[in-house]
Amino acid sequence: MIPNWQNPWQKNICSMDKVFIDTDVILDFYFDRRPFSDDAAKVFTLCELNVIEGFVTPVIISNVYYLLRQTAKHEKVISQLRKLLGILEVLDINKEVIITSLNSSFKDFEDALQNYAAETAGNINLILTRNTKDYKKSNLAVLTPESYLKMFSSEQTVQV
Repeated sequence: MIPNWQNPWQKNICSMDKVFIDTDVILDFYFDRRPFSDDAAKVFTLCELNVIEGFVTPVIISNVYYLLRQTAKHEKVISQLRKLLGILEVLDINKEVIITSLNSSFKDFEDALQNYAAETAGNINLILTRNTKDYKKSNLAVLTPESYLKMFSSEQTVQV
């Protein structure tokens, strides 16, 4: 079952974080993988309320479609992806990103693609993932959703 991420959060902010959201965070939400799904839902709520700006890549959307399709009909999955893309932006993966990824020291090519798409965008502040070790070669800050939300709530006025 696909949960609802709507939550009555309120926030006063001066600047908006721009965060790359890795596949595992999205799957935590859609597959309700406890205890991680609660933090994923909060991240999506912040995106939905335009408190932070979330980004993904086409690779993530394709992978999420494939995995959700194992448990739901095509129409349901497409509907959920449309909702997701209503609150997230999609980064480009061009030839430069692919070549940089191929030549990188990342152990996982897909993680390299995600990382360099985020780095190349030039405006991404950090990567949100539960697999922080996969991004140890990144030039961007890398946090788990849990760590980010703790830091975020300590820096901002947030009411849950």
